[in-house]
Amino acid sequence: MWRFVALASLAVSGAAASAQPAPPAAISPLGPNSALLSITAEGRSRRTPDLAIFSAGVVTQGSNASQAMTENAGRMDRVVAALRRAGIAERDIQTSSISLQPRYTDPDREAQMRARQMREPYIPPANPEPPRIIGYEARNNVQVRVRRLGEMGRIIDTLIEQGANQVDGPSFTLDEPAAALDQARTEAIAEGRRRAELYARAAGMRVGRILSISEGGGYYPVSPVVYATAERGGGPMAPPPPPTVVAPGELSLGVAVSMQFELVR
Repeated sequence: MWRFVALASLAVSGAAASAQPAPPAAISPLGPNSALLSITAEGRSRRTPDLAIFSAGVVTQGSNASQAMTENAGRMDRVVAALRRAGIAERDIQTSSISLQPRYTDPDREAQMRARQMREPYIPPANPEPPRIIGYEARNNVQVRVRRLGEMGRIIDTLIEQGANQVDGPSFTLDEPAAALDQARTEAIAEGRRRAELYARAAGMRVGRILSISEGGGYYPVSPVVYATAERGGGPMAPPPPPTVVAPGELSLGVAVSMQFELVR
């Protein structure tokens, strides 16, 4: 029996954790004049994003932990209030991280750096002073989902005016990706069938049964864009000239489908 085999990587989607995998269906053996063909095909659909996700945060410093956290909480309250005034729903504002870290000084290391900058020899002190805490740094970040993409630039600028000094993102996606993924699945099956017909003709055979189909994951090949990281020291920031520009571009959703065909003479 002669077999013609084209090998391709196989991506299998995981089943739900609570569900038990069903036993594979029995497939009758290939006939004496048949060959097994394995193909992985990809389908894609392109859409304009309708949802953007970014993070906004406040970083503050204080001489003690309470001071750093108190100032941070006040500025973060203004940031969240600005989001609500901009029409962002409560369900689209979610705290992603809160942290409080000590800030240290290391006199010995600082002395080494000064000596290096001045190009002078460094003489270690007989009794070096150990590192000590000189203050605290507090951070609070929220993850924001924006559904009206045309207003993103104005929202970003408003957040910075209200005290946000760390803004990162966005990640563009679709709120309801099911229809786009179904189109990609249909395209992947059609592409797999087309390539199977091509292999069959090249081998002097024809496509018989489809023995198996399995799906890999959908994906969103979009690179995140960093908006701004503004440092607000003691005084207020100068107002930004034009509004921040946000370009959603085009979103590409893809699905990989692995298929096995029986080729017959």
